[in-house]
Amino acid sequence: MASRLTKYSLPGRIMMLVGLLVSFPIVLAPFLENGLREAVWFLVPGAGSVALGMLVCAFWRQDGTMDTAWRPTLQRTSLTVLFAWVWGILVGSLPFLFGMGLTPVQALFESVSGWTTTGLSVIDVTKCSDLFLFYRSFIQFCGGLGFVAVMMVIVVEKQSMSLYNAEGHSDQIKPNLKKSAQAIGLMYCGFLLAGTIAYRLVGMSWFDGVNHAMCALSTGGFSTRLNSIGEYESVAIDIVTIVLMLIGTTNFAALMLLVKGKWKKFSKISEVRFMAVVLLVVIPMMTVSLSNAFQLSLWDGFKHAAFDSVSALSTSGFSSMAYDAWPPFAIGLMIVLMLFGGGAGSTAGGIKLNRVYLMLRFAKDHMRAMVSNKRQVHVSYYETAQGKTAIDESLKDGTTTFVTVYFCLFLVGSLLITLTAGCGLTEGMFEFASSLGTVGLSIGLTNPATAAPVLLVEMFGMVFGRLEIFLIFTGLFCGWNVIRSAFSKRVGG
Repeated sequence: MASRLTKYSLPGRIMMLVGLLVSFPIVLAPFLENGLREAVWFLVPGAGSVALGMLVCAFWRQDGTMDTAWRPTLQRTSLTVLFAWVWGILVGSLPFLFGMGLTPVQALFESVSGWTTTGLSVIDVTKCSDLFLFYRSFIQFCGGLGFVAVMMVIVVEKQSMSLYNAEGHSDQIKPNLKKSAQAIGLMYCGFLLAGTIAYRLVGMSWFDGVNHAMCALSTGGFSTRLNSIGEYESVAIDIVTIVLMLIGTTNFAALMLLVKGKWKKFSKISEVRFMAVVLLVVIPMMTVSLSNAFQLSLWDGFKHAAFDSVSALSTSGFSSMAYDAWPPFAIGLMIVLMLFGGGAGSTAGGIKLNRVYLMLRFAKDHMRAMVSNKRQVHVSYYETAQGKTAIDESLKDGTTTFVTVYFCLFLVGSLLITLTAGCGLTEGMFEFASSLGTVGLSIGLTNPATAAPVLLVEMFGMVFGRLEIFLIFTGLFCGWNVIRSAFSKRVGG
């Protein structure tokens, strides 16, 4: 089957995959209240996407001239991944548009937030049916793996490795790419099963448990409750959620070390150590700030600080309380955590902890060189799941360029939020940091009544964050070249 599939158009197969994912909730429809009546809202767009994909595959073969646009070069690979996400977002918005009666912008927003694993929402979950609640969680779970990674479980071809890397994955944990994708998928589903059972044991229903487990592992943050995890008021549920959020934000290659019992090697990973240090520094400061601001005991302040710090740094987006009354110091810490958040190869849209760690290492090495009297070449290393990795000039250039562009985008987006929402700069920075970092926490600006311009700015932030900025630029550039080339041939012909 795999050998036959590789003969057909990659865009066509992507369209079929998206259709299958969007229509998947109909499997649960018979078991949920009003599920059979609502199944049509998933079946029609899903089947339509599959049918269109089949047509594309039938008329657009890999050996055709049109398919050259999708062959593996850096720019064309970016275009392929960008197409997968745009198509997934468009088709994924249709159930919200027709089934829930959202406006087109709201439907797109909910779809973008789901697939990018952000978690900001314009839906009142108290008025949302179980089937749509499951759909929101399911697209976050799939978005956590990514369209390419899901497809790699089924079929692998020559351009698979470049597509896999372009989507933001850096965790090939097996020599064979397909085996890597299958191992990651198996591990992901294994954690989902364990998380669901853990939630049930600490008091959640099976339905709430599977939904929250999917969203915690994908660092998504959609909840079946209006006030998120905080509505349960359960320390046990908080602990289970924290563990799942940390698992979700950790590189799969690092998680494989844990699964294999290689604790010592796992503990040496620079990114893991840096994440622990950040939490150990931030949580006590936030505990004091919240305790003083709300006259809480240190224990209550610590519970909120620990949960929300992990939620922000992992870019999960679950919350234990509302943020509109939080003190400015704690809000500032949360903004920093959201910008820094996520592990390498995770679904997080933040700068990512490994890049922040490397930037600090660059600064340290530079200052050491400035005060040193000896003229010598010093080669620095840092620990990854694969072992020692040299910090060379290429790594420095790539990291500093990304961080610079990221902060420029953050500043522009924050100002646009203040302009479109009419809020203060702090609120704008918080909301856009949550969007760009694909976190999903809100200071109160994002809700069912939010104006369309604000939602559009946040959507751009979510997409740029999830696809790591440069993929979008290269994909758009390639798309423009393809259109220009096709137009030139038509005019010339």
